[in-house]
Amino acid sequence: MVITRATEYAVRAIIFLAQQPKDSIVLKKDICRTQDVTPAFLTKIFQPLIKAGIVNSQRGVGGGFLLAKDPGEITMLDILEAEEGQLKLNHCLIDADFCQRDSFCSAHEVWHEAQHEMAKVLKSYSVADLVRREKENLQLLSKKTCNC
Repeated sequence: MVITRATEYAVRAIIFLAQQPKDSIVLKKDICRTQDVTPAFLTKIFQPLIKAGIVNSQRGVGGGFLLAKDPGEITMLDILEAEEGQLKLNHCLIDADFCQRDSFCSAHEVWHEAQHEMAKVLKSYSVADLVRREKENLQLLSKKTCNC
């Protein structure tokens, strides 16, 4: 399973919004410039995030985007499911009637466990965690490059 490019950009854009002062509206052009995404693609990316209640949009002069929730309340799983739909590793996990072998299939058990663990990991990381980690990574990187 590979996440779509839209999901990758959605995560980056949400982290960028979370790095801005609380409740500040960020212009579309600034998100596009800093995240290297076209305005049309950003609109496409943000539509499901708005629908999921993760991002708010403000129209008109001075309009733009802002987080609809505190970054600590938004998880990686929330973003992934807004963009990709419910996390499912195999068809048999989507539709109980898809395969008649589910009751005895050992692979089904593995798919189920793997999906559960992946969701658990994605849910354990909030956007606030990602902002903090990025800041720490940048600090470590700057120490390495400046030979301090």
